[in-house]
Amino acid sequence: MTELTKTPVRDRAEHNAYFPSDYSLSVYTSSKTDFTGFKFDKPYTGNKYKVLMVGADERYVQMKNGKYFSTGNHPVETLLPMLHIDKAGFEIDVATLSGNQVKFEMWAMPEEDQAVQEIYAKYLHKLEDPEKLSDILDVVTGPESPYVGVFFPGGHGALLNLPESKTVKALLQWAMKTDKQIVTLCHGPAALLAAAVDETDFLFAGYEMMVFPDSLDEGANQDIGYMPGKLKWLLAEKLTSLGVKVLNTDITGAVHKDRNVLTGDSPLAANNLGILAADELLAKYAEA
Repeated sequence: MTELTKTPVRDRAEHNAYFPSDYSLSVYTSSKTDFTGFKFDKPYTGNKYKVLMVGADERYVQMKNGKYFSTGNHPVETLLPMLHIDKAGFEIDVATLSGNQVKFEMWAMPEEDQAVQEIYAKYLHKLEDPEKLSDILDVVTGPESPYVGVFFPGGHGALLNLPESKTVKALLQWAMKTDKQIVTLCHGPAALLAAAVDETDFLFAGYEMMVFPDSLDEGANQDIGYMPGKLKWLLAEKLTSLGVKVLNTDITGAVHKDRNVLTGDSPLAANNLGILAADELLAKYAEA
């Protein structure tokens, strides 16, 4: 049997850019997810309320050593939560900062998972042609807004641009002020850093969250060649410095609810987070 390499694989589309190694993909990805069906009793049928998914529209994260990690949104971390939210009766609109397509880590797509493939096909047109977030912000945050939640998927692509975006900041301020659900996992909480732009007090200070552990980005992800170098900054460290309490130090599929903020630790948490998000949305809006 040929031993899988732990050397990151060149991305021939970009100078000095790399995909995860073959070995790391054998550890971190699977052709099927842990989805086993929906857990809610009845979906919302009002045909009014929506959830806004804000995706990554950039792919290349530069490492400390100058190399680039070819990344994006993790398909399991994106599509499994979407699956539960959609089947619970809440239509999902998709936006990016630029209006360009959502970038996916297609090497992590569970190709043999029928449920995931079906939700991917259903929303592919929105993923390929999303709204530009700034163009729809007034509608999303307006007095007649149909949006009851905001979803930031995981994947290292969430580290790009979202944390510095004043448009994302305005979206988060609205969601917190109006008690909308904020759903995110793994590296997705990087988007929450936008709330700190030009602010002394962090909107999420004192919140408990599940986040992908810095120790894995610094250690195991290097050892198995998942990334071609170390990140320039660490997500959990930055959130902690702003007053967030990060609950986990490893990845077990754990999710957590702190008021209106729902988080998960990794791709392992995607299904659990989708179940939690559907339950929370239905508890609040099923009869509305």
